[in-house]
Parts: sequence; C-alpha cells; structure tokens
Amino acid sequence: MSVPIRALLKTTSDDKAGQSKSMTSLSINHIHLHYGAAEALRGVSLEAQPGRITCVLGRNGVGKTSLLRAITGHHAVSAGSVSLGNTMLGNMAPYGRAAKGLASVPQGREIFPLLTVRENLETGFACLPRSGRTIPPEVFDLFPVLETMLSRRGGDLSGGQQQQLAIGRALVTRPKLLLLDEPTEGIQPSIIKDIGRALTFLRDTAGLTILLVEQYLDFCRDLADAVYIMDRGEIVHRGTAQDLDDPEIRRHLMV
Repeated sequence: MSVPIRALLKTTSDDKAGQSKSMTSLSINHIHLHYGAAEALRGVSLEAQPGRITCVLGRNGVGKTSLLRAITGHHAVSAGSVSLGNTMLGNMAPYGRAAKGLASVPQGREIFPLLTVRENLETGFACLPRSGRTIPPEVFDLFPVLETMLSRRGGDLSGGQQQQLAIGRALVTRPKLLLLDEPTEGIQPSIIKDIGRALTFLRDTAGLTILLVEQYLDFCRDLADAVYIMDRGEIVHRGTAQDLDDPEIRRHLMV
C-alpha cells in the first residue's frame, strides 16, 4: 500500500479544519436507553481513544447494538451524554453526526443490492461538501477486490465482499470515528483476516478512533487495545485484550 491512508481522514469542511487527533475521542458518560418500559442500557460509560481499537464484547441481547444506536443517534438516550471530541452530540440527528466525522458499518452490512459497487461507495458522499465527493484511492488499496468490481451490483458480491464494501463506504466519508457492528459475522476466514489487517492499518497509520462490537473472541484478542464486556445492559468489565484469557472474565461471554 504505497499511498498513505492518512488521506482518508483529510479534513473536508471548515468545521473540521485545525482539529487535532486529541479531539477525535469518543466519550460515553453514564447513558441509559429505553425501548418503551424496557431498559436496554443501564448507566453505560465508555471511552474510545484515537489510534486505538476499542472492543465491546458480550452475548446476544446484552445491549451492544443498542449502544451503537445511541452513539449514531438512531435511538435517543434517556439520560447521560455522548460526545465526539469536544462536541456534545446530544439530540443531534444521525446525518449531523456523520458530518461531524462519525461513520458506522452496521450489522448485516446494509449495502444497496441493486446499486453497483461504485454507486454504493458514492452513497458515502451524502455528508461531504461537493468539493470532497470523490472515492479516495486508499479504499482500493485496502480492499483491491472492490476496484475490480465497480460495475457489479452489490447484491452479486459474496458476503465477505459486501462487508468490505460496507467498510469502504464508511471510509469514503473520511471519518474520525469508525463504528463496526460484528463485521466478522458470516464471513469466511480469509476475508476476516483482510478486515483485521485493514483495521490495524487504519489504527496504526491513520490514528483513527475505532469502536468494534464483536462476539468473535479471537478477532478481538488479536486487535483490541481496550476491551469492554457488557451483560444485561451494563459494563461488567473493562481492561485489555489480555484479560480475555481469564476464565472469570470469559464466563461473561459464555452462552
């Protein structure tokens, strides 16, 4: 990869100009989230720092996706706060958060099956100023298969290729914070390795803030700088990837 990936994070608006890496951290402070009378998140606090991969682990139904919905603004929190750098996101709509530098790769990928690969990537233009609406060549450095399939429909790609497309689409927005919801789900091992290498490169070379929600323990152990474990809507452990070898901690992840 001869082209520096830092170009992916190039400032694309006056609002972003002059901001340093220290202003791209994610801070979640004691948030609660309800679906009607049911409480999905109970006082969750979390920090994700630039140049680090922060992993959130937990069994199905413990609140991991609800946490991401709170961060992206797709579901309002009942209490607490979410901030990106020095910006309090408050009641900001999802498109406003995207314009601030937040990009999400949702569970299930959610690409547009009838659009071509190029058109899927270009949907990432929505939050960019007109002058910045280009596909960075670095996307193809990370995922070369996408460049060879630009005219193919998204629905014709394999599951792993669609996951690469979903990550590429997020990177088109030049994010400061990249959220990924179980990117290894249903993906063949070779592409899981490609995704792991891409995330490591984005962390180490671009200094991107990455929040990864996963159930694949080995994937997180290999990548994570910080680990949070959720159970019943709460954070029950925070530490390093090495903690995942502790049987007492692993019990929170057992079905």
